Amino acid sequence: MQREDYQKYIPFGDLGLIVMDSSSELGQKIDDHLIQMRKMSFKDDNMVPETYRIDKREIRFSNGEGKVFLEETVRGKDIYILTDIGNYNMTYSLYGFENRKSPDDHIQDLKRVLSAMAGKARRITVLMPLLYASRQHSRKGRESLDCAMALQELETLGVNDILTFDAHDPTIQNAIPLISFENLYPTFDIVKMFLEDEHDISSDIENMLIISPDTGAMDRAIFYSGVLGYDIGLFYKRRDHSRVVRGKNPIVQHEYIGRSVEGSNILIVDDMIASGESVFDIALELRRRMAGKIFVATTFALFTEGIEKFNKFYEDGIIERVYTTNLSYLPENVKKQPWLREVDMSYYISRIINRLNYDVSISDLLDARKGIRALIDLKSKTSK
Repeated sequence: MQREDYQKYIPFGDLGLIVMDSSSELGQKIDDHLIQMRKMSFKDDNMVPETYRIDKREIRFSNGEGKVFLEETVRGKDIYILTDIGNYNMTYSLYGFENRKSPDDHIQDLKRVLSAMAGKARRITVLMPLLYASRQHSRKGRESLDCAMALQELETLGVNDILTFDAHDPTIQNAIPLISFENLYPTFDIVKMFLEDEHDISSDIENMLIISPDTGAMDRAIFYSGVLGYDIGLFYKRRDHSRVVRGKNPIVQHEYIGRSVEGSNILIVDDMIASGESVFDIALELRRRMAGKIFVATTFALFTEGIEKFNKFYEDGIIERVYTTNLSYLPENVKKQPWLREVDMSYYISRIINRLNYDVSISDLLDARKGIRALIDLKSKTSK
């Protein structure tokens, strides 16, 4: 663990971490890292509490109504609230039926916490890795603007800063121009694991190719290409805009733009895997073009239609591995699959929180270029 000495700085306020039930596993790891960081920073262990977590209870009544009860004070504290709006494993009883929490339920629980705090905290930062309604960020006709409305509600409830990861459209921050909105990326940690796991393949730059699954992911692909030195290819999704299936226009065909993929190993990069439809179609197209091994790197793997097809594609040798983070819920059976690599982001988040609490710049943590280049140089030296 890297030592970060901030004794010369004055914290903005006593650090408090409110971990929603939806993020309990990730929240515990972050708390452990924060304690270890500060024990390394301070000579006197008595200056570091046993935990930074603030006890609270999320209560549900039998008719589905809920409330949040804070069991200790937040007055004057620098509060960080961690929530996972994508955790569909959370349940509650609704008229005798077991009901799973949706993103709407999670955002309501977050607002309940803010209401329970009653404006007593010195500063409130919401850490929402998977941004609520991030795909409903723009208007194309008579439709709702869920993401913008939710962000404005959080601002009204006293939130000072919002931290998220790989927002579908970062310009959504224009909805809340008067408060801080940080869009973080897990690129360094994903690249680090990929280089460690696939060292022989990843070091062969001439035979590696970054693939963007659509035009929206092109900026991400360019970034990966810039730091890794791989060429880029692009798939363009041609959709049938006359129909809507499961909330979206179905893809008619994937058109490829770029150099020949024959014999090249592929890294497909995207922000999110939902059903996996795009990944499957692109993987098959790459196989038809005689591509080598196919890897996928994504920030969020939701697997909204299960993992059966991923298992089949792995068994058939179409997909080699999927790299994703623990920023949103992953079922235990998914974590155990041989084709999945879970990238732990808890240490990175704890460093962000630690610095923000001391009002220290996080600019170097936002730009992964320097770290990735140093990592590549180190790999090159050790391989010689």
